Amino acid sequence: MFSLSDLAIQALVAGGFVGVALITAAYFANQQGWLASHDWRFPAANLVGSMLIFASLFAQWNFPSAVIEAFWMSISTYGLLRSRRS
Repeated sequence: MFSLSDLAIQALVAGGFVGVALITAAYFANQQGWLASHDWRFPAANLVGSMLIFASLFAQWNFPSAVIEAFWMSISTYGLLRSRRS
């Protein structure tokens, strides 16, 4: 098992907050009609956001959060692939 330095933990947590901001901004933009769900940027923002949140879990592990982020990444990847086909 390895140990993360305080600086690494702070960086992971900060990245998690950036991920939360990305997902929240994408959802808000979608609800406002500024960003359509079929636009590639919507699943891309969700994918990057969920990856950052997932990475932050290495600072403080939480299995249920890891599971939801894994689903979020999978669905966002599907959305990106679907948007490339249209």
